[in-house]
Amino acid sequence: MAESFDVVVIGSGPGGYAVAIRCAQRGASVAVVEKELIGGTCLNRGCIPSKALLASAHTLLLTKHAVLMGVDVSLATPNWPKIQTRKDTIVTAFRKGLTGLIRSHKVKILQGRAVVTAPGKIKIETDNSPMEIQADKIILATGSEPIQIPEVPFDGRTVISSKEALALEQIPGSMVIVGGGAIGCELACVYAAAGTKVTIVEALSRLIPMEDEWVGRLIEREFKTLDIDALTSRKVDSVDTTGGMAKVLLEDGEAIDAEKVLVSVGRRPVVDKETIEALNLKMSGPAIAVNEKMETNISGVYAIGDAVGTTFLAHGAFAEAEVAAINATGGDERIADYSLIPRAVYTFPEIASVGKTEQICKNEGLDVSVGKSFFKANGRSVAHNETVGQIRVIKDNATNKIIGVTMVGATATELIAAAGLLIGNRQLEIGNWKSMFPHPTVSEVLKEAAEDAFGLSLHNPPKA
Repeated sequence: MAESFDVVVIGSGPGGYAVAIRCAQRGASVAVVEKELIGGTCLNRGCIPSKALLASAHTLLLTKHAVLMGVDVSLATPNWPKIQTRKDTIVTAFRKGLTGLIRSHKVKILQGRAVVTAPGKIKIETDNSPMEIQADKIILATGSEPIQIPEVPFDGRTVISSKEALALEQIPGSMVIVGGGAIGCELACVYAAAGTKVTIVEALSRLIPMEDEWVGRLIEREFKTLDIDALTSRKVDSVDTTGGMAKVLLEDGEAIDAEKVLVSVGRRPVVDKETIEALNLKMSGPAIAVNEKMETNISGVYAIGDAVGTTFLAHGAFAEAEVAAINATGGDERIADYSLIPRAVYTFPEIASVGKTEQICKNEGLDVSVGKSFFKANGRSVAHNETVGQIRVIKDNATNKIIGVTMVGATATELIAAAGLLIGNRQLEIGNWKSMFPHPTVSEVLKEAAEDAFGLSLHNPPKA
């Protein structure tokens, strides 16, 4: 007889392991099925390894600029094998810890490829023999994969995805990155700091096109200081890899030679075709369609994370996991406002935002005021020699509330959570604002920008 569980989760990435643990905490018997490595893309081929490499790259840049801090050091050079070993050690340790954490909550881990054959029935294909299990509720957390461009197919050697880019054995002399979004720009920072000649080709008019225009322009300017060339409003026509090198041909006829071509134009949901057909799942393009309770069109079957194509963010998957776990265990919960899920890009400098952008406000015809504050005017930022960037805070003049915050600068990805909490609690009306910001801290840039949106900044000149 097939083993039975209250809840079976397919996929162990951020959404998958979070929903499994939360269901177990709510008293359910839970199994999680993983076909590859515990932790999914984020832990093994995404968030964690990329941030480990970025940390090494940041240290390298800080060392090169140490003379500006009055510190004399010998020439800083990257030891790439040690950098990669450090990254792998971090990932392995987190994966081991996560595996233990899941099991500590009495969640059973089953290794293999899971296919839902009918409501409540799952077939698991393993290296040995297939097995079948049953579940009252099923939660699909099957993740995503890099998008391929038909004209530039991956070969895993010269034309690579982010997966290979995180694990190159040697620093390439040159790299063309196709796509100027978050992943492409982060990896551009890693390899430029290590000495690679990096060229980004972005089809849209600016880098980081999901954010306001000023963000992309600022990042393009700062990338020049890293010797990163950004070719915007340009498209790749083809890539010739004969002879080991790559010749990247642009639509306008320009050709760029490079050792590696990283294609980074986004990710698409991974959803097993057999599962879709067996359940007759309703889809939204390549993603699983869900309602505000994260439930599919099939009763008792939920989906979260990249598989539903909402945020493609680990913390977005965490938020959806909370909702799905409550509903799969007898509760009644709905997903919160997606605009309150922060967006973060770990470039040099960092980018972070929450709520509405200025462009969205313009598109919606909102009457807004925009407060600004600059890192170069902040004492802590100057002391740390990290003065690039600014924070903009958007106030809806109709409601006198803050509805959006965008940051570019050092520690922006750490600061954005505070802005999200204040917006989410509707506390950023200056008359009711009780939050205190210690001095001197970088967080004061947020305070100044928020006050400036109300015309109350102490350190900005009066608005005309």
